[in-house]
Amino acid sequence: MDLLDESVVPEHARDVKQTAREFADEHVRPNAEEYFESGEYPWEILEAGMDAGIVAQDISEEYGGKGYDLQQILAINEELYRADAGIALTLMLASFGCEIVEHYGSEEQKEEYLRPVAENEQISGLAVSEPQTGSDMAGMTTTAEKTDEGWVLNGEKYWVGNAVEADWLTVYAKTDDTDDRYSNYSMFIVETDTEGYEAEHIPEKMGMRASKQGHIVFDDCTVPEENVVGTPGGGFYMLADFFNHGRVVVGGHGIGLAARAIEETWEFVHDREAFGRNISDFQSTQHILADMRMEFEAARSLNWRAAEKVQNGENAGFWAASTKTKSTETAMMCAERGMQLHGGRSVLNEYPISRVYRDVRIPVIYEGANEIQRNLIYRQSK
Repeated sequence: MDLLDESVVPEHARDVKQTAREFADEHVRPNAEEYFESGEYPWEILEAGMDAGIVAQDISEEYGGKGYDLQQILAINEELYRADAGIALTLMLASFGCEIVEHYGSEEQKEEYLRPVAENEQISGLAVSEPQTGSDMAGMTTTAEKTDEGWVLNGEKYWVGNAVEADWLTVYAKTDDTDDRYSNYSMFIVETDTEGYEAEHIPEKMGMRASKQGHIVFDDCTVPEENVVGTPGGGFYMLADFFNHGRVVVGGHGIGLAARAIEETWEFVHDREAFGRNISDFQSTQHILADMRMEFEAARSLNWRAAEKVQNGENAGFWAASTKTKSTETAMMCAERGMQLHGGRSVLNEYPISRVYRDVRIPVIYEGANEIQRNLIYRQSK
C-alpha cells in the first residue's frame, strides 16, 4: 500500500518527494520514538536534512536556496509527516518567516538574513501568536513604538517555533491604533541576541514533542529602522498572504499523518486474530478501513488541487482554508478510527498509532484554528 504515490504529484516535484521519502526512512522514522520520549530538539536530524537539501530550500536561488515552489514543499511535507510529525515540524520551521522577508523585504534584508538560512548557517522563526490571542491577528497586543533609535518592542509572544534556537525571527507587532484594526500592524526582523529579547521553552506538549515552541518576552527590545519588513502598517496583509501558502503545507501535514494512521491500522488488523478469525475478516473492520481510505483520497486530491490554485493565485484564501480544514480533520478521523481498531494496545506508547493520535490534534489549531477556516471558506465562497 503506497498511499503517497506520485500519480497526483506534478512531474517537477517528484524528485524532491523521493529524496524526502528516502531521508524519512533513513533518519526520521527510526528515531521518532526516541525523540518523542525525550522531547529533545533533534539537532542531528535537522543537520542531516540540511545536508540532504530538504531544509530551507524554498528560498530562491538568488539568495542561496533552490527556489522550491509550493508543490515541491507540499511533496516534502507529505513524506516527512508520515514518518514523524514532531521531527518533520522541526525541519520545516528552520526557515519559517523567510517567505515574508523574501516577498516584502528590502534587498539588504534578503542578503543579510535569507542567505545564511538558505545556506544552512542559521535558522529563523516567526512570532505571531500571544499568550491570550491566537487566531485573531488583528487583536494582538505586542507593540512596537517608533523612537529616535528605531522601534522599541514590548509584549509577549507564544507558541513560537525556534524561539530559543533561532538566530532571528520575523515578529508581528502593533504599530498604530487607528479605527482600521487591520492596518495597525507591522513586521520586524528581530535578532534573538538583541537586548530585551528573552525566550524560554514552553513546557512539554502531548504531541509533536520533538518540535520545540517558546514563550518570548520583549522588554524594551530595540531594533533599527532598517529591520522593518515592507511598509509599516502592512503586517496583517503580509501574514494573510503568507498563511495561504502555509495552510496548503499544513494540509500536507494532515495527509502525511492520515497516511501513517491508515498504514499502521491496516498492518495491525491483518496481523491479529479475535474470535477465531483475522480481525480484517470482520465486515465492520473493512468498512472502517474503507471510510478511512475514501476520506484520505478525497483530502489528498483537494490538497494537490489547492496547491495548484494557491500557487497560481486563484481564489487562494478559499482553497487554502478548505484544504487545511479537510486534511487535518481527516487525519483526526483516521487516527481515532485507527485507535479503535487497535483496541487496548492503542494506548501503549510502543505502538505508533498512539503517537499519531496525539500529533493529529495539533494541526487543526495551528496556522489558524479550523473554526476560523470555516469562516474564511464561507466568506470566500460567494
